[in-house]
Amino acid sequence: MSLQRYSILVLAVVTVTLASAWPLIPSEAPVRTAMAFGAALATLNTLAAHALVDWSRGRSTKVFLGALLGGMAGRLALMLAAVTLGVLGLGLPRLPLVVSLLAYFVLFLIVELTVQHRHTAGAAETR
Repeated sequence: MSLQRYSILVLAVVTVTLASAWPLIPSEAPVRTAMAFGAALATLNTLAAHALVDWSRGRSTKVFLGALLGGMAGRLALMLAAVTLGVLGLGLPRLPLVVSLLAYFVLFLIVELTVQHRHTAGAAETR
């Protein structure tokens, strides 16, 4: 799946799920902001991961693993910095931010693995 199609899928999932949950989220501004911030971080993380996999596809195993592991370490560091900024710098409540980030992270991990599995399974069948 191309990065553009994956981006559309991910943004549709975030839009639909946040819009569905929005009335259930307490209307206190920091809680909603924290939930949206967590969703945005997870979205950027999954798009970066997919972009790295797309970029490394068709390259040597060493390049692929370097992009995968290096990208994972880089994204982890950026996520830590962003969560720290959100909690300490912006004063967002911790629990809603972490719950949102973790929920979307797990959801997008499942989507990402499914998409990658379908791509590799399709490539294996054509050989």
